[in-house]
Amino acid sequence: MFQQAIEKVLQFTRPLHTISRTYGGMVLPGSSTFFFVNDNGVAITCKHVMDMIPAAESINQQYLKYKLERDNILNDSKYKRNIQGLQLKYKYLPETTVQLKNNFLNCFDTISEITCHAHPTLDLAIIEFKGFNKVFYNGHASFIKDSSTIKQGKSLARIGFPFPEFNNFRYNADTDDIEWTNAGNPNSPSFPIDGIVTRFVATQADSGITGIEMSTPGLRGQSGGPLFDTAGKIYGMQFATNHLHLGFDMKDFEIIDNGKKNKISNNPFLHVGICVHVDRIKDFLREKNITFTEAD
Repeated sequence: MFQQAIEKVLQFTRPLHTISRTYGGMVLPGSSTFFFVNDNGVAITCKHVMDMIPAAESINQQYLKYKLERDNILNDSKYKRNIQGLQLKYKYLPETTVQLKNNFLNCFDTISEITCHAHPTLDLAIIEFKGFNKVFYNGHASFIKDSSTIKQGKSLARIGFPFPEFNNFRYNADTDDIEWTNAGNPNSPSFPIDGIVTRFVATQADSGITGIEMSTPGLRGQSGGPLFDTAGKIYGMQFATNHLHLGFDMKDFEIIDNGKKNKISNNPFLHVGICVHVDRIKDFLREKNITFTEAD
């Protein structure tokens, strides 16, 4: 049902790949999603996704300062104690992220500047890419014009990049740095998930409806991905998943498994995706004087 819509939406939906390194030395891949709203290099995503852009600069600069101080410590009998003191100064624990790098995949030939606009109350952000010569995405989002057509039971889908399979990165021991490489797999597959509209969301900080609840979860990594119908028209943007306690709790419930009696306990939840409402997205784009397209 959504086959052609998925093909259309993927023309302007892209993954943000991230690699992070903890102070303990673990290098972790991550992914999220954004999609373009015009042909001028402007995209939208979640505020919590956008936050990784300035965070990367801050985290990496902090670690460079740490390394500079660390490398100036004499390797003598006091070395271990001095290193521990430096760790306390920078508040570094084994699980602390000390390096973070982002890669906007298949968008442009080059990027010289990124301007970010964060919505004051919603998990919504605009990203303006600048300094490119070639564009590698095709088309852009076309937002539903009349939001009154969004009703309970309407089938919609979301798409993003929730399962990072890329491995084109490494830790360079010589430079004590994480880096992107030309070897390995640079891609992660897109993953769609459909559902029906269940309820609408309102917040105290904003007037009117701000979100659309879906009967299925938004998956980790789909944050910033579009919510669309079978024609590929955009109805919103995935940003969170709520967990609704169903009340069908079981404790020491007896079952037979492979011919054996077992007792299990379970506290089931229904996981529902929450999307920023299309009207709020369009309002924010208008506020920032960003051009976009609407469709009947």
